[in-house]
Amino acid sequence: MPNTAKVNRVIPKNAFDTYTTAKQKKLFTDLIARITWTHKLSPDTINLEAKDIKEIQIFRIELKVKEEIQSVLDVIDKAIPYHIVFIIEHDGKIYLSTSTKHAHPTKEDNAVIDWTFKTSWFSPSKNTYRLHLKKSIDAVFHDFCFQLSGKSEISSMPFQDLIEHKRRIDTLEKEIAKIKVRISNGKQFNRKVELNLRLKEAEDELQSLLTNP
Repeated sequence: MPNTAKVNRVIPKNAFDTYTTAKQKKLFTDLIARITWTHKLSPDTINLEAKDIKEIQIFRIELKVKEEIQSVLDVIDKAIPYHIVFIIEHDGKIYLSTSTKHAHPTKEDNAVIDWTFKTSWFSPSKNTYRLHLKKSIDAVFHDFCFQLSGKSEISSMPFQDLIEHKRRIDTLEKEIAKIKVRISNGKQFNRKVELNLRLKEAEDELQSLLTNP
């Protein structure tokens, strides 16, 4: 990462107080040790053009306990209009997260999250994810999202198709879990047969999406 992109500024946790509920504010206090804005990727700092995505911010978040903090990341993401790559750290392990988002239609100080891409916890020495500073700010961000999704080749599908693909997988996984509960709790034989048929259809579609995107 070029020196021109470095920020290295600690962000006070209370900077997000106006965006949090009492419960979310407690999570900031209980879970987060420090938030550092490490880099800013913009036309001025990395000499790449920006189209839809004007800047990418990189935030390093040090945790007090090893826990996924998506609800906290959502608060930060909604409060800041630019796209953010989060590096979450605890006890020598990290995970990465970033979200696609757009401006709120009526609240100019808020963003709406479209989809979140994230990894599992891993050792920094095993990190193969990279922000490739090529073409444009948009291309840098889209390529990184493809990496987090498990698809290394950005040309494999249009970016919006990737988001819809992930949404469909998520919908099917939730539907399958609900059907399994209904089958387990069901008493009517005919209804169980119908549910099992739907379960098979959903599992087949999910497998197809996972293996043949």
